[in-house]
Order: sequence, then structure tokens, then C-alpha cells
Amino acid sequence: MPTIFEKDGFRFFFYSNEHRPIHVHVRYGGGEAVFEVEKQVELRESQGLKLRELSKAEKLAEENKKLIIEKWHEHLD
Repeated sequence: MPTIFEKDGFRFFFYSNEHRPIHVHVRYGGGEAVFEVEKQVELRESQGLKLRELSKAEKLAEENKKLIIEKWHEHLD
């Protein structure tokens, strides 16, 4: 489960058996969300995160989209 980066308590990561489209998992507290990032950053699913936490996670995913895609290709292609 490679961690891509951590910021403000949010941990962005992949599972080792991921599949396309390019996406990233993010955990914060007891919640988790998945954002697709291949074309644009878009929430795919979430559980246990409040709206403001999802908003912050989406902003961080957008700011780090290039890094997320680079790490996807390093670990999963």
C-alpha cells in the first residue's frame, strides 16, 4: 500500500492491486474517500468523511494531481 504523500492529517495512497482509471485513496481520521484523477479530480466514493474534509481532500488531490499520476505509473504500470 504505497503512500504518495501526507498533509494536514490526510494520507493519500494506492493499494498494490489497483486498476484503471487512475485514482487515489485518501484517509482522514476514520474515513476514506476515492478520487479519480486521470482526466479531472472527481470524487468516486466516500465513507465517514464530513463535507469540509472531502472538500479539503479534493483540494489536496487537485494540487498534487501530477504527483499522484507520476506515482501511479511508477508503482502500477
